[in-house]
Amino acid sequence: MEKTFQYGIDYLSAKKALAISKGLIKGILNDETRQKVRRSSSIVEHISMSDKAVYGINTGFGPLCTTMISKEDTVKLQENILKSHAVGIGEPVADEIAALMLVLKIQALAQGYSGIQESTLDRIIWHLENGAIPIVPIQGSVGASGDLAPLSHLFLPLIGLGKVRHQGIIISTAELFEQHQLQPIALGAKEGLALINGTQFIAAHAVKVVEKMQQLLDSADITAALMLEGLMGSTKPFSAELHQLRPFKGNIHVAASMTNLLRDSEIVADHANCARVQDPYSLRCIPQVHGASRTAWLHLKELLEVELNSVTDNPVIFTEELTISGGNFHGQPLAMALDYACLAISEIGNISDRRIYLSLEGNTPGVPKLLLKDTGLNSGFMILQYTSAALASENKGLCFPSSADSIPTSLGQEDHVSMGSISGRKALQVLGNVEKILGIELFSATQAMEFHAPLKSSKVLNTILAHVRQHIPFITEDQVMYDFMEQCIEFIKEGRLPQLVKELSAKEQLSQDTPYSGLFETY
Repeated sequence: MEKTFQYGIDYLSAKKALAISKGLIKGILNDETRQKVRRSSSIVEHISMSDKAVYGINTGFGPLCTTMISKEDTVKLQENILKSHAVGIGEPVADEIAALMLVLKIQALAQGYSGIQESTLDRIIWHLENGAIPIVPIQGSVGASGDLAPLSHLFLPLIGLGKVRHQGIIISTAELFEQHQLQPIALGAKEGLALINGTQFIAAHAVKVVEKMQQLLDSADITAALMLEGLMGSTKPFSAELHQLRPFKGNIHVAASMTNLLRDSEIVADHANCARVQDPYSLRCIPQVHGASRTAWLHLKELLEVELNSVTDNPVIFTEELTISGGNFHGQPLAMALDYACLAISEIGNISDRRIYLSLEGNTPGVPKLLLKDTGLNSGFMILQYTSAALASENKGLCFPSSADSIPTSLGQEDHVSMGSISGRKALQVLGNVEKILGIELFSATQAMEFHAPLKSSKVLNTILAHVRQHIPFITEDQVMYDFMEQCIEFIKEGRLPQLVKELSAKEQLSQDTPYSGLFETY
């Protein structure tokens, strides 16, 4: 990965945006970008001095678009928009989301179509590089003119207002400026509007969804493989020739991953000729269900990368004669994709819960009911599935598509809104719930596998089982399960399972490639 990233020039991916936000890559404005920014700013300045009405430069905003603003008040207008639009409420977004918003806004403004001042971009970069991350309330955006309220809070510090988290504590911008001997920026014409028009709140959430969902999908394939071993499921449904007859890329990838994970398993070999004709869908249809969710991930990733390299401002400044007041700020493209991804994530949890339930039934030779030999006095793993069921049900309620709703705002000027900010927030919430469900599946699957001893699984899955056993014992009687569940959930959240697979594959020179590895192994 490059050590520097040229804003407005280089192609921004979700992975690079995350790296810049964490300080792993330094984002810079090169001379070419600075020239584009200065040119655009100069055009706006000339327009502001003329009598030609151009939205947001010398007119009011929203329903006040026909109200002309005097030349003397154009600067005050831009400061007022930040103040009046900073109406978000609720807990602050995570610092990583706010930092991503800064990165994404810099990339959009650096394209040179927004009329932003060079000095303003430099100040935003200063905030990012010095870890002075603005406090942004989580609620208040309808994803219409983009994310007006969150972005207003994000940029209040430019004019000396609002709060930031700096060196681990929340302080006022005034305190920050005093510490670093800074002064508020005097916004030029259109700058306030350029700062708060855009989809950076939605897109920042989408970046996190893309990152975390990829890790979740990899973990889900692994927990499913572990559970398949525990329940002595068939590997025939993962045959390459079967999936060539219905060649969805996600399905083919998952089928190949399952085959790789289970290769050379003694457990699989032991029941190769058993009398069972076919498995329940939650085992047999892993490629179809997990694969469909991977396809949703790929779709979101592709749309997001278009957005990360786009201009989502309004109006867009081409020349002094050509300014276009359009709708590039509308969040619909990402809102719908995030709702789709939210459903795809939820389904991973839904099918995982079904596998957890299967593991308790006692229908697998050698695996006792409730995953414990001595039941009656002991309840075993019975109630763990209550928790996974509760989480799966909660997710179903959260899957109603936010983008299906629209409430007119701005006195009807914004009469169709995307609600994309809610789509992004809900997707991350569902993702967190599914991480917990997969943690419970990991706990249950490793318990089920051990009943097949002395038979061993594949080298990869044995490694994962051994790692789990370093922290969590095989359960023989009722005890408090909470801490063990939390430990397994941490393994999922940290991406420990995919990491173990990668480390072993590199060490043992095992092939984990699939026909579509390239599609699903990078974001």
